[in-house]
Amino acid sequence: MSLKVGIVGLPNVGKSTLFNALTPGGAESANYPFCTIDPNIGIVEVPDPRLEQIAQLVEPEKKVPTTIEFVDIAGLVEGASKGEGLGNQFLANIRETDAIVHVVRCFEDPNIVHVSGSIDPIRDIEIIDTELALADLESVDKRVQKMEKMVKASKDKDQLVQFELLKKIKATLDEGHPVRSIDFTSEEYLIVVGFQLLTSKPVLFLCNVDEDSSLSGNDFSKKVADHASKQDQKSLILSSKIESEIAELSRSEKIEFLKDYGLEAPGLDRLILEAYRLLDLETYFTAGKKEVRAWTINKGTRAPQAAGKIHTDFERGFIRAETYHCEDLFEHSSEGKIKEKGRLRSEGKDYVVKDGDVMNFRFNV
Repeated sequence: MSLKVGIVGLPNVGKSTLFNALTPGGAESANYPFCTIDPNIGIVEVPDPRLEQIAQLVEPEKKVPTTIEFVDIAGLVEGASKGEGLGNQFLANIRETDAIVHVVRCFEDPNIVHVSGSIDPIRDIEIIDTELALADLESVDKRVQKMEKMVKASKDKDQLVQFELLKKIKATLDEGHPVRSIDFTSEEYLIVVGFQLLTSKPVLFLCNVDEDSSLSGNDFSKKVADHASKQDQKSLILSSKIESEIAELSRSEKIEFLKDYGLEAPGLDRLILEAYRLLDLETYFTAGKKEVRAWTINKGTRAPQAAGKIHTDFERGFIRAETYHCEDLFEHSSEGKIKEKGRLRSEGKDYVVKDGDVMNFRFNV
């Protein structure tokens, strides 16, 4: 599974600086609007200490982490939904992502201009939220007008369901609320995904703070946290300046640097993990002498579908899964001892894979 996360925000909030620290993509970073025009793309590993622990015990020839794709999207300005700035391109790039990391400027610096002339994180958030909602409303209006005629003419039940769903979405947008605020049924959600609406995507608000505020945040980031909480979303604090410095250090230097700032881990590690969780994803592992690998699945995935992430033949010919949890391995040190303790299980087609399971699939094609 490839997870694509869009990094968005107003111009000059630190998106490209953050992206450069996060990935080897080498995005251009400068003190003027629209420095990023075409989206920069970088693939990063999801940090997971469990993979390292499993590898230490199994001693494979190689270990393979799971990954996330980050996309640094051009800065948006007011009027983007009407094509201002790089609006149309910006909105099209967001449609292609699964989730959004909304970078919000929460620092003062007279040397870095703000597109609106002052620091006001809630105003900045509302500018982008409004533009995304306006773009969605235009898209939904067009669909409603088109389907209204079709529903009357055909009486098709599936079209009627879509039509009623679109009217519910339109009413929500008219009230100034994002599509993600609607409590959809699982069946409705599958339909909504097909609409590719911008405000239906889950959002993580990322507060880009000054160095002195990297541990506890500041008044700006507190406002963002309150705003995110009201939307049932999360916020995260980090300093892109600090993260840029950390990215240049060796492993031992990073440990010392983090200690100096009182940080337990790089902010980017926390960002990657939060982005991973944003879509209710989890990880299972395969472990053998040739390879230890982490695999990404949706929460609630059953064993045959999890096997299909490795190869479609595994799902088609699924017989059973021999599994244990990685914590069993950490406790007993080897699969042999796990068997002795009766912790190795044989699971069938209805088994829901748990985060941290170590799986060995039996199949016949």
